[in-house]
Amino acid sequence: MHDVLIRGGVVIDGSGAAPFKADVAIKGGRIAAVGDNLGPASRSIDAAGAFVTPGFVDIHCHYDGQVEWDPWLSPSPLHGVTSVVMSNCGVGFAPVRPADRDRLIQLMEGVEDIPFPVLADGLSWNWETLPEYLDQIDSSPHAIDFAVQLPHGPLRVYVMGERGANREDATADDIAQMQRIVVEALDAGALGFSTSRTILHKSSTGDFTPTLGAASAELEAIADAMRQAGKGVIELVSDFADPEAEFAMLRRLVQQSGRPLSFSLAQSPVAPEQYRRFLELLDEAHADGLPLRAQVIGRPIGILLGLDATAHPFFANPAYLEIAALPPAARAAEMRRPERRAAILASIGREDPAVLNRYPPYIAHVCSNPGLLYRLGNPPRYLPDPADVAGAVAARTGQTDYETVYDWLAADDGAELLYLPLTNFAHGNDEAIHTLITHPRTLMGLSDGGAHYGMICDASAPTFLLQHWVQHKDPARRIDLAQAIHWLTAKPADAVGLLDRGLVRPGYRADLNILDLEKLHLPAPSIVRDLPSGGKRLTQAAEGYRATLVAGEVILENGKPTGALPGRLIRGAQPAPVS
Repeated sequence: MHDVLIRGGVVIDGSGAAPFKADVAIKGGRIAAVGDNLGPASRSIDAAGAFVTPGFVDIHCHYDGQVEWDPWLSPSPLHGVTSVVMSNCGVGFAPVRPADRDRLIQLMEGVEDIPFPVLADGLSWNWETLPEYLDQIDSSPHAIDFAVQLPHGPLRVYVMGERGANREDATADDIAQMQRIVVEALDAGALGFSTSRTILHKSSTGDFTPTLGAASAELEAIADAMRQAGKGVIELVSDFADPEAEFAMLRRLVQQSGRPLSFSLAQSPVAPEQYRRFLELLDEAHADGLPLRAQVIGRPIGILLGLDATAHPFFANPAYLEIAALPPAARAAEMRRPERRAAILASIGREDPAVLNRYPPYIAHVCSNPGLLYRLGNPPRYLPDPADVAGAVAARTGQTDYETVYDWLAADDGAELLYLPLTNFAHGNDEAIHTLITHPRTLMGLSDGGAHYGMICDASAPTFLLQHWVQHKDPARRIDLAQAIHWLTAKPADAVGLLDRGLVRPGYRADLNILDLEKLHLPAPSIVRDLPSGGKRLTQAAEGYRATLVAGEVILENGKPTGALPGRLIRGAQPAPVS
């Protein structure tokens, strides 16, 4: 007697192979059999007219805080994700000394747009070391599986204190202590090590991330510790100010550690063809036998602005601040009053510096260039027509850019979201994205689930991939469904050493999606207030997922949680099932 039998579906097994019709039997949280006439089961699920796929594996998330208060790690499960990897970009909450807790919150607040009060109220801080953190988050049930990496920022501050936060060079003693902690973390179940080398990552106090400019000797020593441990992956984000020199350092890290490394890659708006050179460098590394890959995403990475989001072009305007405490619908109604509209537009250029200084400088830059914004719309237009940008609309209608964007924000109930595609949209089309996602040395990632609560909601990227690329209007750019599923399942799972999932085959974890591709739909993100201290965040649902299973238990049916919480902490790499 099987526990569950999924009947009548078309299996896409995650390997990239062609779909085939088969039933899937589950026993003890694992796939027991795939085929016909598999025998009876305690529960039968009808998958007729749908695809049965592995659960999706998202290797770039930031649920390090949310994992403490949200058993669902939403919105990732709403988009077919059954396993996530957290603690990317060198930020997280362990190891930490009590005196440095606020510093780590400020770092996460600045880098990942998670408000200080949310983290201050939501974190229990029942840990100091990373092994203790793992035990803490493993002590409560969750809907999906999650893995943790050792983040370089907290590690540096833990070992070096103020010197680490101030980005001073590590001494030989500092480095030796870091190496010991790296091995300790990997032995306790950390999946890898992450670091950040970008000037865009600043704490909410305006300080650069502690890891910016860390000497290559420090990173190579950490890589050597990973070699000694014989386990773990490396994740990195960098500005690549000197692409050749920085990539050479990545090669050294891989050579020193013997471990796989992946880094964030997107088309830059200021150097729109540079990504091609990185793809060439990846090919060269592959030819030399080095496991180096780039994490990419299947759409532009963009900021969302709105009356109820983190910011918008008038959020520091003194005439707007007079009504900022009103609920969004009432605020929008007040903004539609001619007197208020005139007052706010007349106050442009007189923004309150105290409000502006609460946010990273790029927020002020974005908000002072409203002509670059689009209406996101519903359904959302992540690849908008350049003719619809605010500057072009303003020119056609005889308005200023600010007037155009003002009227968009003030419409209806104030729920309108504005969109600024920052990367992967330099030429106003999806050509660069297609090149990035189809390259053999890239991995689907960069969803940032659990981060950027009021500005970005890219945890829906798996659904977008299936909606936009699998059903692309241009046959030349259309992605085969079996290939897309492979990119979301076995390929990222293998890249980070989670070899027990990502395939619909006997012995593998029964993490599965039942997907109705014809009904797949992605509505616009919306704001919810479900965070500690009453904090708000963007979330996004999806239609077309009939059911999602984790370890053989149905956690979602038609987008609705069942209440099942079979997820667990993944401690380190997982071996493939014995055939």
